Amino acid sequence: MPTSGEPPTRSRSPADNAQLALLLEVAGTPKPGNVDRHRDLEDLRFEHFLASTVGVRPGLEMAANGAAIGPAFERAVEGMATQRGGNTQFGCLLLLVPLVVASRRDLAPPVVESVVEETTVADAACFYRAFEQVDVYVTAPPDDLEPLDVRRGSEAIPDLEARGLTLFDILEKSVPGDDVAREWTTGFERTFDAATKLAALPEDRPLADRGAEVFLSLLADRPDTLIEKRHGKAAAAKVTREATALLESDALWSDRDAVERFADDLVERGHNPGTTADITAAALFVALERGAVDV
Repeated sequence: MPTSGEPPTRSRSPADNAQLALLLEVAGTPKPGNVDRHRDLEDLRFEHFLASTVGVRPGLEMAANGAAIGPAFERAVEGMATQRGGNTQFGCLLLLVPLVVASRRDLAPPVVESVVEETTVADAACFYRAFEQVDVYVTAPPDDLEPLDVRRGSEAIPDLEARGLTLFDILEKSVPGDDVAREWTTGFERTFDAATKLAALPEDRPLADRGAEVFLSLLADRPDTLIEKRHGKAAAAKVTREATALLESDALWSDRDAVERFADDLVERGHNPGTTADITAAALFVALERGAVDV
Protein backbone atom coordinates (compact mmCIF):
# COMPACT_ATOMS: atom_id res chain seq x y z
CA MET A 1 0.00 0.00 0.00
CA PRO A 2 1.31 3.49 -0.78
CA THR A 3 2.09 5.66 2.22
CA SER A 4 0.01 8.75 2.91
CA GLY A 5 0.53 11.40 0.24
CA GLU A 6 2.04 9.03 -2.34
CA PRO A 7 0.12 8.43 -5.58
CA PRO A 8 -1.10 4.86 -6.08
CA THR A 9 0.80 2.64 -8.48
CA ARG A 10 -1.24 2.25 -11.67
CA SER A 11 -0.96 -0.67 -14.03
CA ARG A 12 -3.51 -0.59 -16.83
CA SER A 13 -3.52 -3.12 -19.64
CA PRO A 14 -3.66 -1.95 -23.27
CA ALA A 15 -7.34 -2.96 -23.32
CA ASP A 16 -7.91 -0.82 -20.22
CA ASN A 17 -6.22 2.16 -21.82
CA ALA A 18 -8.13 1.74 -25.08
CA GLN A 19 -11.41 1.65 -23.19
CA LEU A 20 -10.36 4.68 -21.13
CA ALA A 21 -9.38 6.55 -24.30
CA LEU A 22 -12.88 6.01 -25.73
CA LEU A 23 -14.43 7.33 -22.53
CA LEU A 24 -12.15 10.36 -22.37
CA GLU A 25 -12.79 11.17 -26.02
CA VAL A 26 -16.56 11.30 -25.66
CA ALA A 27 -16.34 13.10 -22.30
CA GLY A 28 -14.17 15.93 -23.64
CA THR A 29 -16.06 19.19 -24.10
CA PRO A 30 -16.77 21.31 -26.02
CA LYS A 31 -16.10 19.07 -29.00
CA PRO A 32 -17.69 20.85 -31.97
CA GLY A 33 -20.29 18.88 -33.90
CA ASN A 34 -19.93 15.75 -31.80
CA VAL A 35 -21.54 14.12 -28.81
CA ASP A 36 -19.78 15.10 -25.59
CA ARG A 37 -20.68 15.14 -21.91
CA HIS A 38 -22.71 18.35 -22.37
CA ARG A 39 -24.14 17.70 -25.83
CA ASP A 40 -26.25 15.04 -27.53
CA LEU A 41 -27.22 14.74 -31.18
CA GLU A 42 -30.82 14.21 -32.21
CA ASP A 43 -30.63 10.43 -32.33
CA LEU A 44 -27.24 9.74 -30.76
CA ARG A 45 -26.59 10.41 -27.10
CA PHE A 46 -23.74 10.41 -24.61
CA GLU A 47 -25.15 7.29 -22.95
CA HIS A 48 -24.92 5.37 -26.24
CA PHE A 49 -21.17 5.97 -26.29
CA LEU A 50 -20.84 4.83 -22.69
CA ALA A 51 -22.74 1.62 -23.48
CA SER A 52 -20.62 1.07 -26.59
CA THR A 53 -17.43 1.40 -24.58
CA VAL A 54 -18.64 -1.41 -22.33
CA GLY A 55 -19.59 -3.53 -25.34
CA VAL A 56 -16.26 -3.24 -27.18
CA ARG A 57 -14.24 -4.64 -24.28
CA PRO A 58 -14.08 -8.30 -25.47
CA GLY A 59 -12.72 -7.21 -28.86
CA LEU A 60 -10.08 -4.98 -27.27
CA GLU A 61 -9.03 -7.86 -25.00
CA MET A 62 -8.72 -10.13 -28.04
CA ALA A 63 -6.41 -7.56 -29.65
CA ALA A 64 -4.32 -7.32 -26.48
CA ASN A 65 -4.12 -11.08 -25.99
CA GLY A 66 -2.86 -12.31 -29.34
CA ALA A 67 -5.77 -12.22 -31.80
CA ALA A 68 -5.34 -10.88 -35.32
CA ILE A 69 -6.68 -7.45 -36.18
CA GLY A 70 -9.66 -8.69 -38.21
CA PRO A 71 -11.32 -10.97 -35.63
CA ALA A 72 -10.63 -8.51 -32.81
CA PHE A 73 -12.13 -5.65 -34.81
CA GLU A 74 -15.19 -7.68 -35.82
CA ARG A 75 -15.80 -8.69 -32.19
CA ALA A 76 -15.38 -5.11 -30.97
CA VAL A 77 -17.90 -3.82 -33.53
CA GLU A 78 -20.31 -6.58 -32.56
CA GLY A 79 -20.10 -5.39 -28.97
CA MET A 80 -20.40 -1.75 -29.98
CA ALA A 81 -23.63 -2.51 -31.81
CA THR A 82 -25.43 -3.78 -28.69
CA GLN A 83 -26.65 -0.26 -27.78
CA ARG A 84 -29.55 1.54 -29.48
CA GLY A 85 -27.75 4.56 -30.92
CA GLY A 86 -26.22 2.88 -33.96
CA ASN A 87 -22.67 3.62 -35.07
CA THR A 88 -20.74 5.25 -32.26
CA GLN A 89 -17.11 4.14 -32.58
CA PHE A 90 -16.55 2.18 -35.81
CA GLY A 91 -13.76 4.49 -37.01
CA CYS A 92 -12.24 4.72 -33.53
CA LEU A 93 -12.01 0.93 -33.40
CA LEU A 94 -10.43 0.74 -36.83
CA LEU A 95 -7.59 2.82 -35.36
CA LEU A 96 -7.52 1.46 -31.82
CA VAL A 97 -7.47 -2.26 -32.60
CA PRO A 98 -4.20 -2.17 -34.61
CA LEU A 99 -2.67 0.14 -32.01
CA VAL A 100 -3.56 -2.34 -29.25
CA VAL A 101 -2.11 -5.18 -31.35
CA ALA A 102 1.08 -3.15 -31.88
CA SER A 103 1.36 -2.53 -28.14
CA ARG A 104 2.12 -6.26 -27.75
CA ARG A 105 5.50 -5.43 -29.34
CA ASP A 106 6.15 -1.69 -29.07
CA LEU A 107 3.79 1.21 -29.58
CA ALA A 108 5.86 3.04 -32.17
CA PRO A 109 5.02 4.13 -35.75
CA PRO A 110 7.29 1.57 -37.51
CA VAL A 111 5.74 -1.26 -35.49
CA VAL A 112 2.19 -0.09 -36.16
CA GLU A 113 3.07 0.21 -39.85
CA SER A 114 4.31 -3.38 -39.96
CA VAL A 115 1.29 -4.63 -38.00
CA VAL A 116 -1.21 -3.24 -40.51
CA GLU A 117 0.87 -4.34 -43.50
CA GLU A 118 0.81 -7.91 -42.13
CA THR A 119 -2.98 -8.15 -42.26
CA THR A 120 -4.52 -10.92 -44.34
CA VAL A 121 -7.46 -11.64 -46.62
CA ALA A 122 -9.15 -13.25 -43.61
CA ASP A 123 -8.78 -9.96 -41.72
CA ALA A 124 -10.41 -8.17 -44.64
CA ALA A 125 -13.33 -10.63 -44.55
CA CYS A 126 -13.85 -9.80 -40.86
CA PHE A 127 -13.88 -6.11 -41.75
CA TYR A 128 -16.61 -6.68 -44.35
CA ARG A 129 -18.71 -8.74 -41.94
CA ALA A 130 -18.45 -5.93 -39.38
CA PHE A 131 -20.45 -3.70 -41.73
CA GLU A 132 -23.43 -6.01 -41.21
CA GLN A 133 -23.45 -5.14 -37.50
CA VAL A 134 -24.09 -1.41 -37.78
CA ASP A 135 -24.98 1.27 -40.34
CA VAL A 136 -21.75 3.09 -41.26
CA TYR A 137 -21.87 6.07 -43.61
CA VAL A 138 -19.74 5.37 -46.69
CA THR A 139 -19.83 6.72 -50.22
CA ALA A 140 -20.17 4.56 -53.32
CA PRO A 141 -16.86 3.21 -54.66
CA PRO A 142 -15.65 3.75 -58.24
CA ASP A 143 -17.36 1.53 -60.80
CA ASP A 144 -14.38 -0.82 -61.10
CA LEU A 145 -14.50 -1.45 -57.33
CA GLU A 146 -18.26 -1.89 -57.07
CA PRO A 147 -17.94 -5.64 -56.33
CA LEU A 148 -15.84 -4.66 -53.29
CA ASP A 149 -18.35 -2.14 -51.91
CA VAL A 150 -18.21 -2.60 -48.13
CA ARG A 151 -21.97 -2.01 -47.95
CA ARG A 152 -22.38 -5.49 -49.48
CA GLY A 153 -20.95 -6.98 -46.28
CA SER A 154 -20.24 -10.71 -46.45
CA GLU A 155 -21.66 -10.88 -50.01
CA ALA A 156 -18.48 -9.15 -51.20
CA ILE A 157 -16.13 -11.66 -49.56
CA PRO A 158 -15.92 -14.06 -52.56
CA ASP A 159 -14.77 -11.15 -54.76
CA LEU A 160 -12.37 -10.07 -52.05
CA GLU A 161 -10.88 -13.55 -51.81
CA ALA A 162 -10.69 -13.95 -55.59
CA ARG A 163 -8.57 -10.81 -55.78
CA GLY A 164 -6.46 -11.80 -52.76
CA LEU A 165 -6.90 -8.44 -51.07
CA THR A 166 -5.79 -7.98 -47.47
CA LEU A 167 -7.32 -5.53 -45.02
CA PHE A 168 -4.39 -3.19 -45.62
CA ASP A 169 -5.04 -3.40 -49.38
CA ILE A 170 -8.70 -2.45 -48.88
CA LEU A 171 -7.89 0.53 -46.69
CA GLU A 172 -5.13 1.65 -49.03
CA LYS A 173 -7.74 1.81 -51.80
CA SER A 174 -9.96 3.88 -49.48
CA VAL A 175 -7.39 6.60 -48.70
CA PRO A 176 -8.74 9.30 -51.05
CA GLY A 177 -11.41 10.98 -48.96
CA ASP A 178 -10.98 8.88 -45.79
CA ASP A 179 -8.48 10.00 -43.16
CA VAL A 180 -8.97 6.93 -40.96
CA ALA A 181 -7.78 4.79 -43.88
CA ARG A 182 -5.00 7.33 -44.47
CA GLU A 183 -3.66 6.68 -40.97
CA TRP A 184 -3.15 3.03 -41.91
CA THR A 185 -0.88 4.04 -44.80
CA THR A 186 1.17 6.71 -42.98
CA GLY A 187 2.25 4.90 -39.83
CA PHE A 188 -0.61 6.60 -37.93
CA GLU A 189 1.18 9.92 -38.43
CA ARG A 190 -1.56 12.25 -37.22
CA THR A 191 -2.37 9.97 -34.29
CA PHE A 192 1.18 10.04 -32.94
CA ASP A 193 1.54 13.78 -33.60
CA ALA A 194 -1.70 14.45 -31.72
CA ALA A 195 -0.53 12.27 -28.81
CA THR A 196 2.61 14.40 -28.57
CA LYS A 197 0.51 17.59 -28.52
CA LEU A 198 -1.72 16.11 -25.85
CA ALA A 199 1.25 15.29 -23.61
CA ALA A 200 2.53 18.87 -23.92
CA LEU A 201 -0.67 20.50 -22.65
CA PRO A 202 -0.79 21.76 -19.03
CA GLU A 203 -1.54 18.94 -16.60
CA ASP A 204 -3.77 21.14 -14.44
CA ARG A 205 -6.44 21.00 -17.15
CA PRO A 206 -8.83 18.01 -17.14
CA LEU A 207 -7.49 15.29 -19.44
CA ALA A 208 -10.85 14.87 -21.19
CA ASP A 209 -10.82 18.57 -22.03
CA ARG A 210 -7.21 18.42 -23.17
CA GLY A 211 -8.54 15.80 -25.56
CA ALA A 212 -11.11 18.34 -26.75
CA GLU A 213 -8.29 20.83 -27.38
CA VAL A 214 -6.40 18.25 -29.44
CA PHE A 215 -9.65 17.57 -31.31
CA LEU A 216 -9.88 21.28 -32.16
CA SER A 217 -6.25 21.33 -33.31
CA LEU A 218 -6.83 18.32 -35.57
CA LEU A 219 -9.94 19.98 -37.01
CA ALA A 220 -7.93 23.13 -37.69
CA ASP A 221 -5.12 21.13 -39.27
CA ARG A 222 -7.15 19.33 -41.93
CA PRO A 223 -10.75 19.26 -43.18
CA ASP A 224 -12.71 16.39 -41.68
CA THR A 225 -13.35 13.69 -44.26
CA LEU A 226 -16.72 12.65 -42.81
CA ILE A 227 -17.99 16.20 -43.32
CA GLU A 228 -16.51 16.12 -46.84
CA LYS A 229 -18.38 12.90 -47.63
CA ARG A 230 -21.70 14.15 -46.30
CA HIS A 231 -21.63 17.84 -47.21
CA GLY A 232 -18.81 18.46 -49.68
CA LYS A 233 -15.30 19.89 -49.61
CA ALA A 234 -16.39 23.53 -49.31
CA ALA A 235 -18.36 22.82 -46.13
CA ALA A 236 -15.47 20.87 -44.60
CA ALA A 237 -13.00 23.63 -45.49
CA LYS A 238 -15.26 26.25 -43.87
CA VAL A 239 -15.37 24.25 -40.62
CA THR A 240 -11.58 24.01 -40.64
CA ARG A 241 -11.23 27.79 -41.08
CA GLU A 242 -13.61 28.35 -38.17
CA ALA A 243 -11.70 25.89 -35.98
CA THR A 244 -8.40 27.56 -36.89
CA ALA A 245 -9.66 30.97 -35.79
CA LEU A 246 -10.76 29.58 -32.43
CA LEU A 247 -7.52 27.66 -31.92
CA GLU A 248 -5.36 30.67 -32.73
CA SER A 249 -7.21 32.76 -30.14
CA ASP A 250 -6.87 30.02 -27.48
CA ALA A 251 -10.66 30.26 -27.21
CA LEU A 252 -11.10 26.88 -25.56
CA TRP A 253 -9.58 28.33 -22.39
CA SER A 254 -9.92 32.12 -22.84
CA ASP A 255 -13.38 32.33 -24.46
CA ARG A 256 -15.03 28.97 -23.91
CA ASP A 257 -18.43 30.38 -24.80
CA ALA A 258 -17.20 31.02 -28.35
CA VAL A 259 -16.26 27.36 -28.76
CA GLU A 260 -19.58 26.30 -27.22
CA ARG A 261 -21.41 28.43 -29.78
CA PHE A 262 -19.34 26.88 -32.58
CA ALA A 263 -20.12 23.41 -31.24
CA ASP A 264 -23.84 24.13 -31.11
CA ASP A 265 -23.75 25.69 -34.56
CA LEU A 266 -22.14 22.60 -36.10
CA VAL A 267 -24.80 20.41 -34.49
CA GLU A 268 -27.46 22.73 -35.92
CA ARG A 269 -25.86 22.48 -39.39
CA GLY A 270 -25.57 18.70 -39.07
CA HIS A 271 -21.81 18.87 -39.58
CA ASN A 272 -20.21 16.10 -37.54
CA PRO A 273 -16.38 15.91 -37.66
CA GLY A 274 -16.46 12.23 -36.79
CA THR A 275 -13.12 11.35 -38.36
CA THR A 276 -11.44 13.97 -36.19
CA ALA A 277 -13.03 12.35 -33.13
CA ASP A 278 -11.68 8.95 -34.22
CA ILE A 279 -8.11 10.23 -34.41
CA THR A 280 -8.52 12.02 -31.07
CA ALA A 281 -9.48 8.74 -29.39
CA ALA A 282 -6.48 7.00 -30.95
CA ALA A 283 -4.17 9.80 -29.76
CA LEU A 284 -5.53 9.52 -26.23
CA PHE A 285 -4.75 5.80 -26.26
CA VAL A 286 -1.17 6.35 -27.45
CA ALA A 287 -0.57 9.00 -24.77
CA LEU A 288 -2.07 6.81 -22.04
CA GLU A 289 -0.28 3.65 -23.10
CA ARG A 290 3.07 5.44 -23.26
CA GLY A 291 2.51 6.97 -19.82
CA ALA A 292 2.66 10.52 -21.22
CA VAL A 293 -0.68 11.37 -19.58
CA ASP A 294 -2.70 9.83 -16.77
CA VAL A 295 -5.87 10.25 -14.74
